[in-house]
Amino acid sequence: MWLKPEEILLKNAFKLWVTEKDNEYFVLQRRRGYGEGGGGLTGLLVGTLDTVLDSTSKVAPYRILHHTPDSQVYWSVACGVTREEIFQHWEWLQQNIMRTLSVFDSSEDITSFVQGKIRGLIAEEGKTSLVLEDDPEKFREALLRFEKWFELPPEEKLVTYYSCSYWKGKVPCQGWLYLSTNFLCFYSYLLGSEVKLVISWDEIWRLEKTSNVILTESIHVLAHGEDHYFSMLLHLNETFCIMEQLADYSIKRLFDKEAFEREPALSDPLQITKRGLEAHAKSQQFRTFFRLPKEENLLEVHEGFFQDGSQCHVVIPMREVVNVEKPDSGSRALTVFVRGKKALRFSEVRDYQRLANTIRSRCGISASPQHSASPEAIRGECQSLINHFEDNPEDVTLMVGQKDSSKAVSTEALMTVFHPQDVENLDPKMLKEKMKEQSWDIHFSEYGRGTSMFFTRKTRDLIVRGVPESLRGELWMLFSGAVNDMATHPGYYTELVEQSLGTSTLATDEIERDLHRSLPEHPAFQSDTGISALRRVLTAYAYRNPKIGYCQAMNILTSVLLLYAKEEEAFWLLVAVCERMLPDYFNRRIIGALVDQAVFEDLIRENLPQLVEHMTDLSFFSSVSLSWFLTLFISVLPIESAVNVVDCFFFDGIKSILQLGLAVLDYNMEALISCSDDAEAVTILNKFFDSVTNRDSPLPPTVQQALVGNNSKASHVGVDISELIREAYEKYGSIRSEEVESSRKRNKLYVIQTLEDTTKQNVIRVVSQDVRFNITQLDELYNLFKRQHFLSCYWTMKSPALLHHDPSLAYLEQYQLGFQQFSELFSLLEPWAFCTYKSSLSLWVFRLIDENQDGLINFKEFCCALDTLYSGSFTNKLKFLFKLHLPPAFTGSPLHSENQRILHYVPVPEDSSHLTRLSAFDLPEDGVIKKSPERGRGRIDLQAYLKQWQNEILKKEETIKDLPRINQTQFIQLSKTFYNIFHGDPEEESLYRAVAHVTSLLLRMEEVGRRLQEPSSPSESEKAAGTPPAEDSSTEQGAVTPVSCDSSHNSQDAGSELSDTEWSFSFEQVLASLLNEPTIVDFFDRPLNVQTKLGQARVAQLKLKANKGKDSKGN
Repeated sequence: MWLKPEEILLKNAFKLWVTEKDNEYFVLQRRRGYGEGGGGLTGLLVGTLDTVLDSTSKVAPYRILHHTPDSQVYWSVACGVTREEIFQHWEWLQQNIMRTLSVFDSSEDITSFVQGKIRGLIAEEGKTSLVLEDDPEKFREALLRFEKWFELPPEEKLVTYYSCSYWKGKVPCQGWLYLSTNFLCFYSYLLGSEVKLVISWDEIWRLEKTSNVILTESIHVLAHGEDHYFSMLLHLNETFCIMEQLADYSIKRLFDKEAFEREPALSDPLQITKRGLEAHAKSQQFRTFFRLPKEENLLEVHEGFFQDGSQCHVVIPMREVVNVEKPDSGSRALTVFVRGKKALRFSEVRDYQRLANTIRSRCGISASPQHSASPEAIRGECQSLINHFEDNPEDVTLMVGQKDSSKAVSTEALMTVFHPQDVENLDPKMLKEKMKEQSWDIHFSEYGRGTSMFFTRKTRDLIVRGVPESLRGELWMLFSGAVNDMATHPGYYTELVEQSLGTSTLATDEIERDLHRSLPEHPAFQSDTGISALRRVLTAYAYRNPKIGYCQAMNILTSVLLLYAKEEEAFWLLVAVCERMLPDYFNRRIIGALVDQAVFEDLIRENLPQLVEHMTDLSFFSSVSLSWFLTLFISVLPIESAVNVVDCFFFDGIKSILQLGLAVLDYNMEALISCSDDAEAVTILNKFFDSVTNRDSPLPPTVQQALVGNNSKASHVGVDISELIREAYEKYGSIRSEEVESSRKRNKLYVIQTLEDTTKQNVIRVVSQDVRFNITQLDELYNLFKRQHFLSCYWTMKSPALLHHDPSLAYLEQYQLGFQQFSELFSLLEPWAFCTYKSSLSLWVFRLIDENQDGLINFKEFCCALDTLYSGSFTNKLKFLFKLHLPPAFTGSPLHSENQRILHYVPVPEDSSHLTRLSAFDLPEDGVIKKSPERGRGRIDLQAYLKQWQNEILKKEETIKDLPRINQTQFIQLSKTFYNIFHGDPEEESLYRAVAHVTSLLLRMEEVGRRLQEPSSPSESEKAAGTPPAEDSSTEQGAVTPVSCDSSHNSQDAGSELSDTEWSFSFEQVLASLLNEPTIVDFFDRPLNVQTKLGQARVAQLKLKANKGKDSKGN
């Protein structure tokens, strides 16, 4: 059958396949172990593996690959089970494809044509096929097995499943791979041996396709330091794509807090489907390739031909379409008319009638070819518009996106104002500039101008040669897609300027500080005109996107944009760069730049092996190249050379920056190899950048060299930027954008997990100074704590815990637990099993250790509490339990109303309890605590921060004398807590009697003390002195019976009968009394096995969540 063309890995693959036929563009191969000869030992091994596998996992024994003579890339186009089937496909290719390929000029055009034809064949076969892709009955059976085997919470959504082999060591285990919203699961049961694997997507470090001698292709997953390999997948590329999408979805949702509001298919984690993920991937690829806004989604794809010859692409906004015509029904062609008297003809369009109707409906065009309105109708509409504008003159300016109140917004590029071109100047550089303009005019006349211009190889050639100064702003807007953003948001920028100017935020403070550091030698930024425009653009963007706000390097980039684009255009260019072309670059952790540095390292290993042999540690290039990526080489190159790099970036994206980086290292290869240390290598590169010139630049000397200053000390021979860019495209132009995007996804997982691991190490280093847990135990505790945080985020988009996570916060504050999360985890880890996650004791512990009273527990607070219970002295453990029954932990409410109190404390499910108890911080509209200054909007209460830090510095260690006295109600509850702690212990009876004895003793002491302080008759004193023995016996008898938190209030009633007057005890009294009971002292001094508890918690953590979900679902 024909296959969707997909690139395959051929490293070591030829050992498993035998070539039977081949020609210049196709190869027919047979898998060893099939057909004649069997293939010897290798064929026997391959045949055995294929035979024992499940039928759905077998690899087809015949296949056809497409390739071109000058390319190392192979594409699978067909496979077959029998020799006859595959030979029929081969003959069809010989008769229908081979003759046509000779007319193409390049390998890329040939490959594109072949892929288009194969996809067309698949589409035709799909129309006549009655086989459903997804069998509902089979999926339902798989879902039942999934729920039975893995015991995950009932909310977990199974997306898809595949039959495959999992390699446990060197032994393959045939089983089933289940991919759900939050987990990768595998199950195998063979000959009594069960293999079960559950990995959450947010724990994966590596996800990649790989190959080796035994496995032609497999999927490699790295998680928890362990490697997992899955092979023998019938649809490996499809499986990998779904896995990649799920991992990316998890990262964006849990770490980046993306809500997918514009994509309904992904907005609810309980409704994720395979089809929705595939549609999301296609839309993402579609937007990236055509540089479209995030609001755009791919709806339909129609195969067809546009024109013979070179490969090209074009973007036609619906707002530009004026008509659609069908010349004749026999040709299956469409002609699309756009503004500017241009017409585009598409031929051999499958389902052309439907396409024509879709375009008409979206553009509001009549179905009739003669659709133009009558002159009378046009005249009537014009007259109504004239009447409207006469009555509302202010709307005239709105039509062009300008308002009277924003006249300060610059409408000219700064280069036009500060360096107008002299038309009469005929020096060689200006003549060269005129020649460039003429070349572009020819290109415009041939391929169009504006939003409907064709992008061809000639376009790239002109870009490499350098864009004329007069066209730079226009082409940047077109290539980046910013022209569409601005056209669909008229007046948006001026509104932002009005709303943002005058605001005071951390972002505006940083912007003001950096304004005069942006191209300071350029005349445009030595005047208020340039500085004001820069301020408005940066402030407006910080207001638009507070998640990014403002980051250093944005000022340098925006300065260059303002030189060649109008102010509003510069704003939309900045939007395109920050939100589409360089995603995640401009935030606190610059994840996007780190990802591209990892991509750059991979390309260095692949393309510059000589350099890798000499410098095995490529982290040096990562540190050096950071400014290259963040500023697009603007910070290291002279301004007149840097703009040529920006030209290439807007046309080819990050691919052009990677190519140029490779060319720079290649140019300095010998010098870098001979250098002795990193400092010398940095000096070599800096001198090289100082020597780069732009011989064709028409800019005056006052503008040139603005960033590097004096260039006389450069030891390098001058290098022209156009030659350097041309060399980069010639040597490394084979790097495909698809490969870069794939490498980005692969490396993003590793970069984020590396940053998370760094955060963990920093937190552990800080916490280890205050607790007695060892590093291994702290590591496991952190993993449990972080996992508990994410468990509340897996099955909802609006989890308060997810909103609390902010990577810009201090390390200790990045992951925090609300009450529900804390109570579940604490019930698994506390040593005596006296707290269940539903008990009021959990609430009291939560209140006690929540030192800043914000309704959230950080890792340090959590560890300190556990450390006291596990490793603290008897006095410290008792002090913890004593304070547990004092305010603010214990409020003195009746125990029977514990549910009401918990609900009162937690008014919103999960973690919104803190919203009712905040005093130090103002609450924003979304109800999320802001513990760090916002990067975009909002004011900052710095005084509150300073006060908090001062209190922490001045906080002295608490002594036992500082503790308040415990009253009657609190003491009775303390006694009950002791009963709960001792319940189930082998010495339970002795411990109960010891508690009863201590209680009786304290009560007698308090009674005697109270009577000594009150005037009374001797007879009353004697009577009082004679009563204690009876009370002792009564109290002991009643106290031996264990009383839990949920039992009756016998002890409380008994205590009330002792005296009508309130009594209280100090901590010293309670401590002294308990120290006289060796049984109790031995119990609390007994060593506790932390490691065993951690292991049990690791196993039970997910099950507790699953059981809780089943209970709530059952209710």
